[in-house]
Amino acid sequence: MMLLFLSRRLGHALLILLGVTLISYLLLFMLPADPARQIAGRSATPEVVASIRHQLGLDLPFYRQYLHYLFDLLHGNLGRSFIQRSQVSELISSRIGPSLQLMAAGIGCELAIGITLGTLAALRRDGLADKILMALSFIGVSAPQFIAAMLFLYLFAAVLNWFPMGGYGGFSHIALPALTLGILGSGWYSRMLRSSMIDVLHQDFIRTARAKGLSRARVVCRHVLPNAILPLIPMIGIDIGIFLGGLVVVESVFGWPGIGQLAWQAIQQVDIPVIVGVTTVSAVAIVLGNLLADLILPWVDPRIDVKKQR
Repeated sequence: MMLLFLSRRLGHALLILLGVTLISYLLLFMLPADPARQIAGRSATPEVVASIRHQLGLDLPFYRQYLHYLFDLLHGNLGRSFIQRSQVSELISSRIGPSLQLMAAGIGCELAIGITLGTLAALRRDGLADKILMALSFIGVSAPQFIAAMLFLYLFAAVLNWFPMGGYGGFSHIALPALTLGILGSGWYSRMLRSSMIDVLHQDFIRTARAKGLSRARVVCRHVLPNAILPLIPMIGIDIGIFLGGLVVVESVFGWPGIGQLAWQAIQQVDIPVIVGVTTVSAVAIVLGNLLADLILPWVDPRIDVKKQR
């Protein structure tokens, strides 16, 4: 049954990836920008621009360009950058390490802040603390990434001088971007956990645990949280895919050399192979993140039947 579930999900994943590459290539094909002109320079003659366009295959019809890309993709080739003259796979692989570090730190901050706020809010349901915490969660999920990142950078780096202004390095460099992601993303986790905990707190087995004389802290830690935290696992899977696929705004503001910064540079330079390559890798990361969450859920909670998952 698990093999059938995996084959079905992998089939859906292939269709999603095919759709992502098709839409990405179509949108880039429709752009008025001309990569050949950008490579040749403003002073280049039309003949030189036409020659570069022919060498890059940009003068071919859309369907032929797309089929060539799919053929290369099936052979593990993401193409060659127009601007940097390097293989796209090499450019992306050189950014995977920093992206993985930021992903782990960001998700860790999200969970730490979100679980803490959600637990406190659920245990003080409808009280003043609950309303304040949920208001803060709403502000967190609503705040634009750019504004929050610039605010943290100004406050903690420029004014207080606690952290460097940006760059790649150790804890001091990753702290601010991870905190930005944690605060902005923790609102989703806290609100989801609060709702889940309120539902679990009304279950019969919780009343039984309390009737046995267990302390409130033990009931929450041993019975409530392990059951209430299950809905958060799919959210973690989605975040793994999104973070690994690149965080354009946060990485650009803090100068973090991840996949998101690579994507932003490629967009500015109209480097089509890099843009499509990053988009494809991001789609793969999101699909794998969701698949990982689907596989972990039945393992964590055997009551979940994979036959019911579509």
